[in-house]
Amino acid sequence: MKNEVYIQGYEGSFHQTAAIKFLGKEIQVNPCSTFNELIKKASVKNENTRAVMAIENSIAGSILPNYNLLQKSNLAIIGEVYLQIDQNLMVNKHVELEDIKEVHSHPMALQQCLTFLDNYNWKLIETEDTALSAKHIYQHKSKHIAAIASRLAAELFDLKIIAPHIHTLKNNYTRFLVLQHADFAGPVQNANKASVNFHTDHSKGSLAKVLTRIAETEVNLSKLQSFPIPGSNFRYSFHADLEFEQFSQFEKVIEMMKPATEYLKIYGVYKNGKLK
Repeated sequence: MKNEVYIQGYEGSFHQTAAIKFLGKEIQVNPCSTFNELIKKASVKNENTRAVMAIENSIAGSILPNYNLLQKSNLAIIGEVYLQIDQNLMVNKHVELEDIKEVHSHPMALQQCLTFLDNYNWKLIETEDTALSAKHIYQHKSKHIAAIASRLAAELFDLKIIAPHIHTLKNNYTRFLVLQHADFAGPVQNANKASVNFHTDHSKGSLAKVLTRIAETEVNLSKLQSFPIPGSNFRYSFHADLEFEQFSQFEKVIEMMKPATEYLKIYGVYKNGKLK
């Protein structure tokens, strides 16, 4: 039986590329229109269900609403994927550059490619999704419209990439989390990273005390993100990503953090994703 994978966006999206990179091609991809829908569907108790959700970008930063969705869910992090966002201009097979009059894509994708697009007098049309733009020019056999989307979208919809790698900033990566219902998320072999959420009693120096204890274990605190605690007067909880060489280091840091916190939840222990 194929693993079911919920993604945000449409077939051919960067979420699907990330899912394939982590789980392989033999998966059943289920697109969701929103991240909230993704979390809701992936939370149904099923051993063969996974979800892939973007959590941060190297240029735009953290996707804060997705941390809140994760915090309220019954899902565990079982892995992560770093994906280089590679934008490509694509057309139907017999269309050439001089035929193009319009370029369709998501507003963010258009923004990422403005240096290239400014060389042409094309009308830029903002759409709901990069992959959906590619699908539409394929379905309508468009002769004067191009789309900006992923290489996977070009492959799925039999489009010609007429100009590859047109994004301005080449060092543009998105980090995706791979999620599974916590009841089925078993130990990950050779795990060297963990994500936790905690808050303190908010007394003077309480956060510094937690951070000092992390440092004493020689665990690398690779990310610390604060969130307001709903209903409180400007009190905060913290999401922390911890990197370690031995699992015993993680066990030790959790043991040392607990007395200095009022609340501590482990979202997942998994393998560190690679940029390449």
